[in-house]
Amino acid sequence: MDHGFELPLYLDLFAVFLMAATGAIEAIRRKFDMVGLLGLSLATGLGGALMRDGIFLQAGVPAVVRNQAYLYAVAAAAGACVLFGRRAVLSERLVALVDAAALGAYAVVGMEKSLAFGLDFAPAVLVGTVNACGGGILRDVLVREEPLVFRPGQFYAMAALLGCLTYPLLRQDADLPPLAAAFGTIIVTFALRVLAITRNWRTTPVRAAGLLHRRRRRRNPPVA
Repeated sequence: MDHGFELPLYLDLFAVFLMAATGAIEAIRRKFDMVGLLGLSLATGLGGALMRDGIFLQAGVPAVVRNQAYLYAVAAAAGACVLFGRRAVLSERLVALVDAAALGAYAVVGMEKSLAFGLDFAPAVLVGTVNACGGGILRDVLVREEPLVFRPGQFYAMAALLGCLTYPLLRQDADLPPLAAAFGTIIVTFALRVLAITRNWRTTPVRAAGLLHRRRRRRNPPVA
């Protein structure tokens, strides 16, 4: 796989804009003031990228503060939600669709930057998944909710993980050009999230085998 290719900046900014929009919508729902709205938009839009660059790659100053276009993307998302977000605030499904598109875009960006940095396949998948889900985790933590990623429910982290696996497969095995593989991965991740939402595909809580055994014994006590 050619690691010398760098995805266009607009793809990264597209992911930041969409993810920041989900933070702005959540801030509007909770009746935050302008400082709270901008802060939550910033944390949600750039949180995954800051985790990627600051914790995992550690390649100097994070990209999101080296290029002011990232901050403009966050500000544009916050402004758009303030001006046109009434419908979005009322529509859970619209927010989920925006989040699904952002998830795929950020998975691609995280994978490409990790592979370009020289990480092996498995660590690159880890970083790509964190890149995709990190902003959503920060958003949920800041509004004092249990992060969506950790709760039983419709596929979220699983969709990001499968998206990260799809990107190198499309580039290496299918031999697609990098940009085509990127858009193909976004479509796959988006489709997985949409199917999970529309068909209500859900994860289930993990239950310890010993606990289940004890509960069964309590429900069915031995007959003397």
